[in-house]
Amino acid sequence: LLKWVFVLPCIAFYSPLDGGYGWFIVLSTFLVFGLTFGVIKSFGVFFVEIHHYFATTATTSSWITSISVATVHFGAPVGSALSAYFGHRPVVMVGGLLSSIGMVAGSYAQDLLQLYITVGFLTGFGYALTWTPTVTMLGWYFEKRRPVANALASTGECILTFILTPSFQFMVDQYSWRGAMLILGALQLNLCLCGALLRPLNRLVPPKELEEKEHELELLSQPHIDSRSSNNRSDSKKSDALKVKIIRYVDYTLIANARFMVYSMFGVFAALGFFAPSLFLVPYARSQGVEEYQAAALMSISAVLDLLGRVLFGWVANLRLVKTVHQLIVTVILLGIVLLLGPLATTFTQLALFSAGYGLVFGATVAIHITVLAEVVGVERLGSALGFFMLIRSSGGLLGPPLAGEMFKRNLVTSDYPKQ
Repeated sequence: LLKWVFVLPCIAFYSPLDGGYGWFIVLSTFLVFGLTFGVIKSFGVFFVEIHHYFATTATTSSWITSISVATVHFGAPVGSALSAYFGHRPVVMVGGLLSSIGMVAGSYAQDLLQLYITVGFLTGFGYALTWTPTVTMLGWYFEKRRPVANALASTGECILTFILTPSFQFMVDQYSWRGAMLILGALQLNLCLCGALLRPLNRLVPPKELEEKEHELELLSQPHIDSRSSNNRSDSKKSDALKVKIIRYVDYTLIANARFMVYSMFGVFAALGFFAPSLFLVPYARSQGVEEYQAAALMSISAVLDLLGRVLFGWVANLRLVKTVHQLIVTVILLGIVLLLGPLATTFTQLALFSAGYGLVFGATVAIHITVLAEVVGVERLGSALGFFMLIRSSGGLLGPPLAGEMFKRNLVTSDYPKQ
């Protein structure tokens, strides 16, 4: 009786809201997606200018984005653990500040190494501190409407990509890549506002803590035992308490979860190709003789169809007509087919069709992959799962852009690029 008197009220507070203030969490996550991965996808405009300015190879320049993507992945467990300890709001705000500092410092870089450190590592780590806690908070606020909430929030990536790509091209033309990057650094400060929107839920009593309290209540109900057995049980309790405390911040037991590890391998292979088309589409189009604003427009086309894919397929997932994981499998297969057809596109019309197809199936995939992760591990472990998922996926994010750079470098004709 004592056990349920304590546990039942906690379970009642644990119920997600599925609306109300949760829509402000959706807005915050929307902006975080746009100001992190949306910026990464739009960075192809800077890539062309940096590639020419430092007179380097495509592969060498691509390491800026590659390091940034890898740092987001490597830093995800840190963001998850820090948010569990300090709270989501302060961690996201600090991440936004680091992102801004990294981008501003990068605008003064004198060589590629400095860009690797500032835009690659520092800004990437800031992204890790903003993205993981915000997406985790979104998962806590929604349950029945989680697929739609995740889909709507993720559209921030494509909407801001649509807006930022031509905007970056305009700023580069007006103020050079350094001035444009300085403006982008100021824009990144809005991530701090996103953190301020993350109001903690009153219901937050984690299931692990409930289990710990339940274990303590069971011990109180047991009869008296001899002193030697009591000393052994005391040591065991201390060890168990330490494990519970560690798991509360970093749930390392996920590594032994076979379903989670299989899903993480999907993440590795997906990351190998997820970011490469966004990074190299603009320079590849330029190498095929496409005018610079038309090349930038390809990313906007991709972003519009990306938006449609996320909303449409997020809505389909919310209907529960098929298992979400089966829907994900279909979209991933389609994404692979579109990417295989990509090298056949050489004219602006063909590249526009490729951009549209890529954007649609990419959006369909991204809209539901976090929802599937929550179904694989359970929402109470989503924070740690996101951290480890991103960490394991990091190898793909790190190697993808340089490998793509090696494949594309024979097609890139840098002499056609206007010197800034």
